[in-house]
Parts: sequence; structure tokens; C-alpha cells
Amino acid sequence: MSISLAVQEAMRGSSWIRKMFEVGEALRARLGAGAVFDFSLGSPHLEPPAAFAQALHELAANPPRGLHKYMPNNGFASTRRAIAARLSQQEGVAVDEEDLVMTVGAAGAINVAIAATIDPGDEVIVLAPYFVEYLFYVPNHGGVVKLVNTRGDFDLDLDAIEAGIGPRTRGLIINTPHNPTGVVYREERIAELAGLLARKERELGHTLYLIVDTPYAKLVYDGVRNPLLLRHHPSTFIAHSFSKDLGLAGERIGFLAISPRAPHREDLRRACTFLNRTLGYINAPAILQLAIERSLDASVDLEVYRGLRDRLCDGLRSAGYEVHRPAGTFYLFLRSPIPDDIAFTQELQKENVLVVPGSGFGRPGYVRIAFCVAMETVEAALPRFARVLERLRGAGARPA
Repeated sequence: MSISLAVQEAMRGSSWIRKMFEVGEALRARLGAGAVFDFSLGSPHLEPPAAFAQALHELAANPPRGLHKYMPNNGFASTRRAIAARLSQQEGVAVDEEDLVMTVGAAGAINVAIAATIDPGDEVIVLAPYFVEYLFYVPNHGGVVKLVNTRGDFDLDLDAIEAGIGPRTRGLIINTPHNPTGVVYREERIAELAGLLARKERELGHTLYLIVDTPYAKLVYDGVRNPLLLRHHPSTFIAHSFSKDLGLAGERIGFLAISPRAPHREDLRRACTFLNRTLGYINAPAILQLAIERSLDASVDLEVYRGLRDRLCDGLRSAGYEVHRPAGTFYLFLRSPIPDDIAFTQELQKENVLVVPGSGFGRPGYVRIAFCVAMETVEAALPRFARVLERLRGAGARPA
């Protein structure tokens, strides 16, 4: 056998997102890019803001001495200091630069946090619907994924989480604003979750870590506020990426923040810095760290995404779909008009409209639409969504 059995199994269950993207590539090669309406991949279509581009230009034209040499494995002190100050202001707690590890995106941050806190056989709870890569991050470090469903409205189901916590549970991953549903967890729910984790810690006699994945933190609409994350459960990590709010999906730059209230704060600092090196990241890219430091206030134009969201939601609702407008991200989790979300995805594909079935996120009966696309793509796709629904109804399809 040329590759490991574990990798073979992981590849068989690999992401529907990538599968649909590959379908799109084949269609574009055959029909031309203008004939394909691809909502499958959450790759921001907006270019990075001018402040980031200017920072990158200045650093390339006049780099600080030693920019490209080795650095501390947790990143440049000045970058960590700037982010710590911003987090302290946002969260209302005193985050220190040593609580920060600059990482290769949120993915690197989550892997570092998991590796630092579990032993082989320990369980990490993942909530469905989920970002599919979580299912691979946990086994990367010998852990076992314990799937727990969210409520029907995709909010945290505290009873289900409590039922899912067992003797080997060491952590829980949550994602807010949430991919794929666009839900933003409310402050009171995070506080209730913290109370549950504290009670279970007393019962089990060991720490339960909360890892919060926040790449969409700046992408919230209609006055919705993100919950405070470091005020509630002491053993919390924030894993953040700049790939969405700065349009840097290809650059892989983010950070891991350790709660300053963590009981094992110093140990966690050392462990996460050590793992950032030994997992092979070594350190986050140097020039990107300094560019981020100079453009922390910048973001892509949120109004563009808001306009896309509203046009898509209104158009789909007018066509007869059941639509729940997302509070954040650039995803719409649309209820399939038939129980089989994969069959619905295939019907849309006949119209060259590409979405991702909810089955790929652990929640059948829905599809994810990534609206980080040009408005022209939305406008051209809406009549096609309408035709598919009309066709399914004409065939006597039973509603989901």
C-alpha cells in the first residue's frame, strides 16, 4: 500500500466543499467561467483593503533589518503586543502579548490548541453542523471526535452538550459567527455554556477547554454583536484568522489567544509556542505579521457582503424557498425543498449552480451557499434556483 490506511480513510471522507469546487473547475473548463455560478467555496472575492496593501508595499520596499531571519516561535513581540491590546479592549480582560501565538491561520491555531490539551484517546466535542476540517484536526493529535447536534435553529443545545461530555472529554470546539449557518451565538448562551463547563469540570475533576474559531468576527450585520469570549470560561482559546475580514484566504495568517484567566496559563503559553514549532509551522510568515500589525483596523467592505446577502435572501424567498437571513459570515444555510439535500444539489448542478450539501457539514436537509461572489453571479443564479424549485414541485417532490 502506497499511503497509510488512516489517510486513505480520511480522503474517502474528505470535504464536499472541495468536491463541489472540483466539479466547478471541470464545468468552467468545458463551458467557460461565465456559464458557471459557483457558491461552493468560501473564498472571498473582495480584494484586501488598501491599508493592508499599503502596509505590505511599505514592508517590501523598506523592510526592517532582520525581517526574514528566525524569530521567536510565537511571533514578533510587536505584533503580539498590538493584537493583545486590541483583544483587551474588545474582551474587557487584560490580555498580555505572551498570551498570543501568531499562527498559520486559524487552522494552525486550532491544531496547536488541540495538541497542547489532549492525550491519545481523549475526546473533543464538535457541534453539527460543523466546519468539516475539525473532523481531521482532532485525530491529527490522537483525539476522538464526539459529534453533538445543535438545536433546530442552530443555536447551542446545552442539554445535548452536557450529554456528550464524558470521562475522556477534554475540549469543545465552537465557531462564531458560524460556518455554515451564519448564526452568531448570543452572549447569554456563551455564559450558560461556561456555567455548564464549570459544573462538569467539578464533576470530572479535570479541565475542559473551549476552543472558539472566529475568522468571521468582523462579518456581522444588522447591529448584531459578537459575544465576549474570554470573560466567561477561564480555559478558553480564541483561534482567529485574517483570511475573511482582510480577504487573505491564500496567505494563512492568524493567531491563537490563551485566556489570561486560564488556570495553567504559563504551561499553555510554553506548550503552544513549542507546538507551533514542532508541528512544522515554525512561526507565522514574518512579513504578514508586520502587515497585520499595521492594518488591524482595516477590513473588506462589509456593505458589499450585506448587499449580496440581502439580494440572495430576498430573491430566494420570492421564488418560494424557506430562508433564514444569516446574522454573520458570508454563508446562507438554505433548507432543501426536498429531504435529499444531495439530490437537490444535483438538480442545481444541472443549471450550473454549485452549492454544498448540508450532509457534508453533518446536517442533511440543507445546502450551504457561499455568497462571497460578484452580484452578477447572484443575479444570474436566482432564476436558476427558481426553475429548480418549480421543476421539483412539478414532479410532486415532497417538502423537506
